[in-house]
Amino acid sequence: MFSIEHEFDATVITLVDEGSAPLGEDVIINAFEECVTIEQYDPRTDSTNKITVSIAQLRDLRAALDLPEGVYIQPPESK
Repeated sequence: MFSIEHEFDATVITLVDEGSAPLGEDVIINAFEECVTIEQYDPRTDSTNKITVSIAQLRDLRAALDLPEGVYIQPPESK
């Protein structure tokens, strides 16, 4: 299950783990104009882990999900 919310400066996507236990904590993705942040609470450390990726890194990740093993260079995105 997931939810999508449009806020003033970001689109927020929350991914909720469903199914059999053990379940993972929710993943929260904040999509801003210049970057994307991904957050997940870690109950072992009682803290939230957060990573930030650029739009170019996100574009590379999207492409990588559909490619076989290897090293690739994406052409720059035209504006």
